[in-house]
Amino acid sequence: MTISLMEFFLLGLAAFRLTRLVVRDYIMEWFRRPFIDVKVVVNEQGVEEEWIEPKGFIGEGLSCQWCVGVWSALFMLFFYIIVPYGEWIVFLLALSGLQSIIYTLVDRQ
Repeated sequence: MTISLMEFFLLGLAAFRLTRLVVRDYIMEWFRRPFIDVKVVVNEQGVEEEWIEPKGFIGEGLSCQWCVGVWSALFMLFFYIIVPYGEWIVFLLALSGLQSIIYTLVDRQ
């Protein structure tokens, strides 16, 4: 099986977006919460800071974008190659990933 450069790019964007969803986005906080402790600490200037402390192996993995990125890429390949109509999930996440990148570039001030 061969994958074109365009398919590779789309899979990369989709894996990026899925990784971002799992590691950072608020919508998946319910998924991370059992594996991560959030502690609020007041620093010397009196400002509250949040510290994220992973719990165990799974918590470490869920807080690591590199770790989740490998699994996201595997899932995207699985959906794209094996699951019927799985390419629609890849395309949806790829479009969302591209939108996320564009928003980040435009929103810089």
